[in-house]
Amino acid sequence: MRLHIIADASCLIVLDRIGQLDLLRDLFLPTNGGDKASAILTTPEVQAEFGQSLPDWLQIAAVHDKAQQQVLAGMLDPGEASAIALALEMESPLLILDEKKGRREAQRLQLPIMGTLRVLQLAHQAGLVPSLTSLIGELEKAGFRLSKRVIEELLNENRNK
Repeated sequence: MRLHIIADASCLIVLDRIGQLDLLRDLFLPTNGGDKASAILTTPEVQAEFGQSLPDWLQIAAVHDKAQQQVLAGMLDPGEASAIALALEMESPLLILDEKKGRREAQRLQLPIMGTLRVLQLAHQAGLVPSLTSLIGELEKAGFRLSKRVIEELLNENRNK
């Protein structure tokens, strides 16, 4: 069964700012029938937060369970709430979330998650980007808040592979 990748606004915004938005497509969508995700999705709420048109390979899907979305919207921003609600409706979801509050709620709901840094690490391991360190520097220049501890762990893990 293929994954349904669901991206929140922070991932889309920061990857766009550093000119790497297509990494999501290159990393997760099959080019030759390979075993990758069946779709990369986001919601109308995330699209509104992104603030510009999205690439054609990124599908927009509305949440059906509006009650669940409203409950989540009481705790989270509209984009995170809609992304999590959409993931709850999907078979084999993988959420890309960066904000701590949203990640905690997704974990509480037992949804698989990864952050933008992990996306970059996977892209580096797949040979899609030459330097993880330079991408992290670009993220910081773009205003993406990163924990020094998380960066160190990621770079150490990457060195050991």
